[in-house]
Amino acid sequence: MLKTVIDEKTWLVSQPDHAAVSGYLIAHWGNGEFARPGYYAETPQPEALRAETIFGIAEHDNGWWEWEADPQIDPRDGLPLHLIEMSQREGFERWRRGVPRFQNDHPYTALLISLHAYWIYAPRVENDPGPVFRHPLFGDTALQHKYEGEELLEARRFLAEQKQIQAEILAALHTDAGWAAAARPASLNPHVRLLQLADALSLALCFGGREALTLREIPRRSWTDRVTIELTPRPENRVVCRPYPFDIDPLPVKLRARILNAAERPGGDFQSWWHGVPRQQIEFSYCSG
Repeated sequence: MLKTVIDEKTWLVSQPDHAAVSGYLIAHWGNGEFARPGYYAETPQPEALRAETIFGIAEHDNGWWEWEADPQIDPRDGLPLHLIEMSQREGFERWRRGVPRFQNDHPYTALLISLHAYWIYAPRVENDPGPVFRHPLFGDTALQHKYEGEELLEARRFLAEQKQIQAEILAALHTDAGWAAAARPASLNPHVRLLQLADALSLALCFGGREALTLREIPRRSWTDRVTIELTPRPENRVVCRPYPFDIDPLPVKLRARILNAAERPGGDFQSWWHGVPRQQIEFSYCSG
């Protein structure tokens, strides 16, 4: 759950709803300047690769399905815990549930989700990828807060698990002529970075869309052709992107959220109250100017 106070209102956005916005953004990624997903390198079936990438990005937080259905409640406000209030161990369990969910039928999707999870935590252990795979929102912060003690040991176990899963998926993909090229770094790396980017773009809206952001190392035409995208908030929930990467200008974005008065508290049984609160659509737009 993403829980943010905006103008004395509490926005509550589920992880799956946030991820769906990420998928929507990448479904519209690509124009005369930016390549579409699936087209960063030569592959036999770029449209199938594009579809798998969009699916993986749209479902990158599927490990939260069960938690969001029956969330852990913060006793201070009676509302679900915010993502950043979750324990490290709980976060690992969400990935352990979500990474393998589609592995049999959509191995490339599972690979993208696993790599996304890996690079969220790796900079806090010892594997600093430089700016290339640091999360656009949290990467620099992770470098300043390294794990220690039991947290470090647990993080190393989790990263080792993900490396094993990635090796198994890559081995399977390389046995398929149609997917072997898609699994090579020239094609895989841009899609890993797109997932991080889409996650950041969606999270920025979930947090109100009011912060200027600099997003670095974004693939444009190929993995070796990367640019910096500047995001500037404007009135009426518009966010200017320069350079502009989408196929529609402006690109309308609708975010589903439960919106409460900041001081509002659930009454009675949580589930009865929770499902009686309507989800609203908050409308944003990404635009070139």
